[in-house]
Amino acid sequence: MTDSQPLGEMLRERGVSRRAFLKYASYMASLMALPPAAAATMAQSLAQARRQSVIWLSFQECTGCTESLARSFSPSLEEMIFDLISLDYHHTLQAVSGEAAEQARRQAMRDHKGKYIVIVDGSVPTAGGGVYSAIAGQSNVAMLAETVEHAAAVIAVGTCAAFGGLPEADPNPTGAVPVSKLVMGKPLINIPGCPPMPQAMAGTLVHLLSFGKPPELDALLRPLAFFGETIHDRCYRRQFYKRGLFAKSFDDAGARKGWCLYELGCKGPVTYNACASLKWNGGVSFPIQSGHGCIGCSEPRFWDRGGLYKALPTGTGERRRVVPIAAAGGAALGVAAAALARGRLAAAASKEAK
Repeated sequence: MTDSQPLGEMLRERGVSRRAFLKYASYMASLMALPPAAAATMAQSLAQARRQSVIWLSFQECTGCTESLARSFSPSLEEMIFDLISLDYHHTLQAVSGEAAEQARRQAMRDHKGKYIVIVDGSVPTAGGGVYSAIAGQSNVAMLAETVEHAAAVIAVGTCAAFGGLPEADPNPTGAVPVSKLVMGKPLINIPGCPPMPQAMAGTLVHLLSFGKPPELDALLRPLAFFGETIHDRCYRRQFYKRGLFAKSFDDAGARKGWCLYELGCKGPVTYNACASLKWNGGVSFPIQSGHGCIGCSEPRFWDRGGLYKALPTGTGERRRVVPIAAAGGAALGVAAAALARGRLAAAASKEAK
C-alpha cells in the first residue's frame, strides 16, 4: 500500500469487495443525510482518490476526542477511515517523540502542501503570548499558525477546539480561545461535543475526501447531518415531556418509569447533536437513556450556562413548555451564531485594512 495508490485498488488488495465498498458508501451517504444518488458519486470519488494526509494537533484538551474515535466499536467503519487517510502526525497516538515528531509534521506539510487536512482538539491559550502551553518549545498559537498556513481545510473536533470548552470557562485565566478565533481564510468545520461523536468525525472526513469540500454546515459551522436537530427532537422520553410527566429525582418512581429528566437539569431541548439517534458505544445507549440528563456539551459556553442539574431558566419562575423551550434553543443558537459572525467580520475588516 502506497500513498500514491488509488484507494479502490488498495482496498481490493485488502480483500474489500466492490459490493462491500458500495454498501459502505451508501451507509456514509445516509449518515451524512445525502440523497441516495450521492452514494454512487461518493464510491466513485473514493475509489479514485489517494490517501489523505492528516495532521492532528492537540492543545488544551483531555484526550477525550482521540479516545472517542479510538474506542469506536469493532469491526468498525472507522477502521476503513484509517485506511483512507494517512495520519502523519498525532500528539497522542504517534510512536515517535521529540525532534523526530516535529520533523514528521513539517515533512507532511512540505510533501502535501495545499492538500493536507489539519484536525485540532483542544482550545488555544493566548494569554501571555501563549506561554501557558507549548510543544517542542513552540507555543500552541505559533504551531497552529504554522501548520494551517498551507492546509486545505481545518476541522476543530471537541467543544474545546470548536467553542473554547472548559479552558475558556469563566474566569479563563489562560486566555483560551476556540480555533475559529485564530484560523481565517480556510474552510473550517466544527465538530463539538465533550467528547464528539466518532460518527461525526468519520463522516466529515469521508465527505471531504469524496467531494473535496465541507458538508452543509449550520451557523456555528457544525455539519447539519449531525447537528441539525436537538437531542429533545429525537429523545424517546419526549412523549413524557408532552404529557407533563417529569422525574423529580434520579431514583424516584418517575425516573424508574423513564419519565422526562427536564426538571433535573436536562439540556436536551437546547442542545444540537445526534446522540439520541446514533447513540454511543456502538449504538448501545446515550446519557438520557442511561438515566442522566443531557448537559449540553456540544453548545457554546455550556460550562457557564448554569448548573448541570438545574432546570433551564424561565424568566418567570414557571416551567417551560414545548414552544418556549424550542424558542430558547433557537435564541441560544442565534446569539452564538451572531457573536461568531461579528468576530469573523471584524477580523476580515482588520485584515482588509492592513
